[in-house]
Amino acid sequence: MQHLSLGFNPLSGPLPKELGNLTNVNLLGISLDNFTGGLPEELGNLSKLEQLYIDSSGFSGPFPSTFSKLKKLRILRASDNDFTGKIPYYFGSLTNLEDLVLYGNSFEGPIPASLSNLTRLTNLIIGDIVNGSSSLAFISNLTSLSTLILRNCKLSGNLGAVNISKLANLILLDLSFNNITGQVPRSILTLDKLEFLILGNNSLSGSLPDVKSASLKNLDFSYNLLTGKFPSWATERYLHLNLVANNFVLDSTDDSILPSGLNCLQQDTPCFLGSPQYYSFAVDCGGNRSMVGSDSTMYDLDPTDLGASSYYVSGQTRWGVSNVGKFNQAPNGSNIIYSSNQQFQNTADSELFQTARMSASSLRYYGLGLENGNYTVVLQFAETAYPDTQTWQSLGRRVFDIYVQGSLREKNFNIRKTAGGKSFAAVSKSYTATVSKNFLEIHLFWAGKGTCCIPKQGYYGPMISALSVTPNFTPTVRNGVPKKKSKAGAIAGIVIGASVLGLVALFGILMFTKRRRRLARQQQELYDLIGQPDVFSYAELKLATDNFSPQNILGEGGYGPVYKGTLTDGRVIAVKQLSQSSHQGKRQFVAEVATISAVQHRNLVKLHGCCIDSNTHLLVYEYLENGSLDRALFGDSSMKLDWSTRFEIILGIARGLTYLHEESSIRIVHRDIKASNVLLDTDLTPKVSDFGLAKLYEENKSHVSTSRIAGTFGYLAPEYAMRGQLTEKADVFAFGVVVLEVVSGRSNTDNSLEERNVYLLERAWGLYEGNQPLQILDPRLEEFYAEEVLRVIRVALICTQGSPHQRPAMSRVVAMLTGKAEVAEEVAKPSYVITESQLRDGDGGCTTSSYWASTSTPEFSRQKEVDPLTRSPTITGASHEIEGR
Repeated sequence: MQHLSLGFNPLSGPLPKELGNLTNVNLLGISLDNFTGGLPEELGNLSKLEQLYIDSSGFSGPFPSTFSKLKKLRILRASDNDFTGKIPYYFGSLTNLEDLVLYGNSFEGPIPASLSNLTRLTNLIIGDIVNGSSSLAFISNLTSLSTLILRNCKLSGNLGAVNISKLANLILLDLSFNNITGQVPRSILTLDKLEFLILGNNSLSGSLPDVKSASLKNLDFSYNLLTGKFPSWATERYLHLNLVANNFVLDSTDDSILPSGLNCLQQDTPCFLGSPQYYSFAVDCGGNRSMVGSDSTMYDLDPTDLGASSYYVSGQTRWGVSNVGKFNQAPNGSNIIYSSNQQFQNTADSELFQTARMSASSLRYYGLGLENGNYTVVLQFAETAYPDTQTWQSLGRRVFDIYVQGSLREKNFNIRKTAGGKSFAAVSKSYTATVSKNFLEIHLFWAGKGTCCIPKQGYYGPMISALSVTPNFTPTVRNGVPKKKSKAGAIAGIVIGASVLGLVALFGILMFTKRRRRLARQQQELYDLIGQPDVFSYAELKLATDNFSPQNILGEGGYGPVYKGTLTDGRVIAVKQLSQSSHQGKRQFVAEVATISAVQHRNLVKLHGCCIDSNTHLLVYEYLENGSLDRALFGDSSMKLDWSTRFEIILGIARGLTYLHEESSIRIVHRDIKASNVLLDTDLTPKVSDFGLAKLYEENKSHVSTSRIAGTFGYLAPEYAMRGQLTEKADVFAFGVVVLEVVSGRSNTDNSLEERNVYLLERAWGLYEGNQPLQILDPRLEEFYAEEVLRVIRVALICTQGSPHQRPAMSRVVAMLTGKAEVAEEVAKPSYVITESQLRDGDGGCTTSSYWASTSTPEFSRQKEVDPLTRSPTITGASHEIEGR
C-alpha cells in the first residue's frame, strides 16, 4: 500500500500505532477526523512517507521525536489540532520539505532557527504561537517561498534587518499580529511577484516608501505607528490599501485619494471626539439594502466587498468596518456570503441573515461619534456553510474569537455549536460595553481554529450577519437627526387638548403596560444572559411531552422530573421540569441556562433551549437514546459494555470534567458527579449531565467553604462532606468512585452483599493491598487488557485520596489514562470514614476505616441527594449575583 487516505470521516479514538508497519506508504491522509491523543511514535517508521495530512484531526501533545526519520517528507500539514511544546528543532533536518503548515495549535516559541535549512519550501504557514519570542532571521535563506504566513507568532525585531530582497518568488507575505518594529523596507514593496502584503497589527513606524511594484495590489498596514504623507502610489486604481489605526495626518488632498472616512479611523483621533452625534447604530452585514427589523431597528446596508485589505465608513460617518486577510488557496474568495433563498430558525428577521460578512483573519466594526456611556452590543450570527446532513460537508467547523472594546468576550466561538449543532439557525450574543472616547470597536478574530476547506478551499474565519448597538442610558444627543424650526404655538394647543384625553386613556392602560414591561424586561434579561438558544413555548413542550404524561418520565432528580418529548419537527428532546420544591427563582434559572449554554463539549450534554413562559421553569436538552451510565452498568438494561467501551466511557468523562475545570471560559465545579449523571448517546459516547448542581466560582478563589452540601452520598469528597470546602478536587474524588463502578459493574454501595463487600471503595482497597486488584473487575467481562485495567484502577485510587492536594487535576488524569503520564506503581491508602449519620449529627471526626460511606439503596435511581448550596459567587459579566443550585 502506497496511499492511505482516511480523511473527512468521523473516526475517533487513538490513531492505531500499527499504521507504522505500512512502510511502503508515501501518502497518509487523516485530516478532518475526531482522533484523540498524540501521534504514535511508530509513524516514524514510514521511511518512504512523502505527504502527511493531519489537519483538524483532534491530535494533541508534542510531535514524536521519531518523525526526525521521515527524511523523504515533502508535505506536512498539521493545522487546527492541539499540538503542544516547541516546534521540533529536527524539522530543520527534513530538507525535502516543500509545504509546511502548522497554524491553530498550541506550540510554544521560539520558532526554531533550523527552519532556515528548508530551502525547498514553497509554502510555509505558522501561526498562533502561545508564548516566547521569535526572530525573523531564519526566513532569509528560504528563497523558494511563494507563500509565507507567520501570523500571530510573537515575532519581534526590526523588519529592516532581514534581507527580504532574496525572497524573489513571494506572492503572499503575511506577518500580521506580531511585534515587528522599524520602518517598512523598500525591498518588500518592490518584490516583482508579490501580490499580497499583510503587515498589520505590529509596531512599524516612520513613513511608507514611495515606490511599489506593479503586481502589489493588496496592502495592509493597519494598527501600526506609521506617520507622514501618503505615498504617490496610493492613487493607483484597483488598489486595496488598509491604513486604519496609524498616526497619519490627513488633509483634504489625502481624503480624496482613499475611501472617505480614514481620518475617523486613526489612532486616538476618532471623529467627533468630545462632540458626540449618535447614540445607536445597526448594520445588516453584507446587506445590499437597508431594512427594518421586527423590533423597529433600522439596519444600514453594508455591501462593500473589502477584499483582502480595506475599510469603509458610512455616509453619515456613523459607523465603519475594516477587513484584513487573504483566504489561503482561494484566489477568488469573497468576504460577503449570500443565502438569499434560505429561511432561518429562531428569528423573526430571516432577511437579516440572508447576507453575512466573512473574513480570513480580522474583521472590525466601529461605532463613530457615540455619546459616552454604557451600551448593549448585540451580534447576530447564523452558519450557512455546513448542511445538517450526514455528509462530509457537515464536518466543517467555523471557530473564532470575539472582542468588544478590546476585551475578549468569546474564545473559540462556534456559531453552529452554539445553535445546537444546526445551520441556518440564528444565534444572538449580547454584551455590555463602555464608550469613553466616543468610539466603539467590535473585533472578530480568527486564531487558526476550525476547518479550512469545507465546503470549498479557503472557507473559514469569522462570519457575522448583523449587529446593533443601543444605549443603556437616556441619550442627550439627537442621533444624527437635524434640529427643526419650532412651531410651538400650534403644537401647544394640540398638545393640551390631546393631553386631557391621553391622560384618561393612559390611566386605564397604565397597570397593564407596567406589567407587560416588567415581563418583557425579565425575558430580555434572560435573553441577554443566555445568548438566545431556542426559546420554546409552554404549549409547545406540553404537546411534545403529551401533557407531561407520567408515561414519558425518564427519571427524577432533586429538582423535578425529566420527560421525553417529540417536537413537531421530529426532534426528540428531554425536558427537565424544575419543581417548586426546589425553591428555584428566576435568577437561579437564568444562572443555569446561562451556564449550560456557554459550556459546550463533546462529553457534556447539550442544551437546546428553555421555556420562560410565566413562572414555569423548563430546560430542553438533547435526548440520549442509551440513557444513563448507571442503568447500563447495574440497572435493568440489556446493554453489554465490553472493556474497550468502558475505557472510552471513563476517558470521555475525564475529558468532560477537564473542560469544566480547566478549559471552559468560566470555571465550573460540577459537585454531583455520579453514574446517573453520565448519559450515553447512540455511539455510547459519555456526556456529563445535570449542571443544576454546578458551582461557579471566580478564578481568584481557590476554594469555597459552605455549611451546606450539594451532592450524593457515596461520591462525596472528605473535605466537602465534613467541612463544606469545595474545589474541583471534589469532582476528582467522585470521578474516582465512578471509575471503580465502571470497572466493577456494581454501584458504590450494595447492602445485599456481605458486610466487608458492601462499600466498593473499601473492597477495592482491600483487593489492592492484597495484591489482587484485578479481582474487582466485572465478571461479565470476558476479554480485557490487564495492564490497562490495572492502570485505570490505580488512577481511580489516586483520585480518591483523602487530601484534595494528593488528587491530580483532571487534565493529569486524562494524561495518566492515555499513557502520556506515569501512574505511581504504589498508591498509599488514605484513612477516612464518613457515614450518613455523622453528616446528620454534624460529627466531623475521622477514624481509620477506608471508605466514604453511602447509605443509599442498590437501585441506581434511589440514591439520596443532599440539599444544594444557597450561595454562589457572581459570574463575571452578569448583572446579578448568581445563586447556586
